[in-house]
Amino acid sequence: MFVVGDIGGTHARLSLVRTDGRVVRQSVFMSREYSSLEGLLRDFLGKPSPSIASASFGIAGPVVGNRVSATNLPWVIDSRVISRKLGIPRVTLLNDLVALSLGAHDVPRRDLRVLGDAGAPKKTGANIAVIAAGTGLGEAILVWDGERFRPCATEGGHSDFAPRTELEAELWRFLFKRHGHVSYERVLSGDGLGTLYDFFRTVKRVPEKRENADLIRGAADRNAAIAMLGVGRKSDAAARSVELFCNVYGAEAGNLALKSLAVGGVYVCGNIASHMLPMLETGGFRSAFVDKGRFGSLLNRIPVAVVPDSDVGIAGALHVAMEVSRKSATHAPAAPGKAAKRTAPTSRARPR
Repeated sequence: MFVVGDIGGTHARLSLVRTDGRVVRQSVFMSREYSSLEGLLRDFLGKPSPSIASASFGIAGPVVGNRVSATNLPWVIDSRVISRKLGIPRVTLLNDLVALSLGAHDVPRRDLRVLGDAGAPKKTGANIAVIAAGTGLGEAILVWDGERFRPCATEGGHSDFAPRTELEAELWRFLFKRHGHVSYERVLSGDGLGTLYDFFRTVKRVPEKRENADLIRGAADRNAAIAMLGVGRKSDAAARSVELFCNVYGAEAGNLALKSLAVGGVYVCGNIASHMLPMLETGGFRSAFVDKGRFGSLLNRIPVAVVPDSDVGIAGALHVAMEVSRKSATHAPAAPGKAAKRTAPTSRARPR
């Protein structure tokens, strides 16, 4: 069996899957309730632990040498430590956006929400960009090498936030006083949405109804409450926060498309996009995406689609776990008197 996961700063989604692809068990945990990924895995697998052939986890953070210090969690995750402590022979760590990109590209056209008139992202032939706002802001690229896609992790969400309007310049000054360096993640994340609300309330002096203020103050997830009020237009400050969020999101998605020359398209993933879908579809996101001066006509031809499925990261991690297991079996020594089985190379690799 395989154990795979999409490990974010807020939620950790884990799945136990048979070698034929059938899901045995799937659970969602609150990441911060655990001090390590190993402890979380022990709870998920239970006792006696099933025999695991291969594991793969998408982690929010830069993976170097199959080791990662999670960006929005106090965890240091090492594949060798997990392998030793849990008895799993093959453990692969991926940047979470690499896992998302592999999973997103296999989502059927009917399950995508296309933004604009350029259609859905292409399945072959050109680079694809993937962006996902959640606890942080993740970005990745699927680079087309002429035969297949090769996923490339980035930490582009931590690049400098570039204001495009006087309002955004005011926001930058507000954020600079709070944080010093102002990255796109400071705006495009769950905490960023709450910061936008604070900006409109304190700097722009947008009034708020008492019942809305009480709802936000008492909410278990303040940012989710702001999103709900904003999408439902029940609060002017929240609605303006969500609108500005969508505009900045579109602008940065366009930046990523330009920097990666992702003429094949852009996938927008993450729970925030799903919750804000009505606002993303109203036009602010797409107009900011194409607002690139002389390159506006190029951006206008690039397909953009929201992936509402929250399990695409698990699908991408499963793709890698199965591939690692297959390669291990292919390269295993042949039994005495038998030739090693060989597999024919594929001309195109697609997720799953």
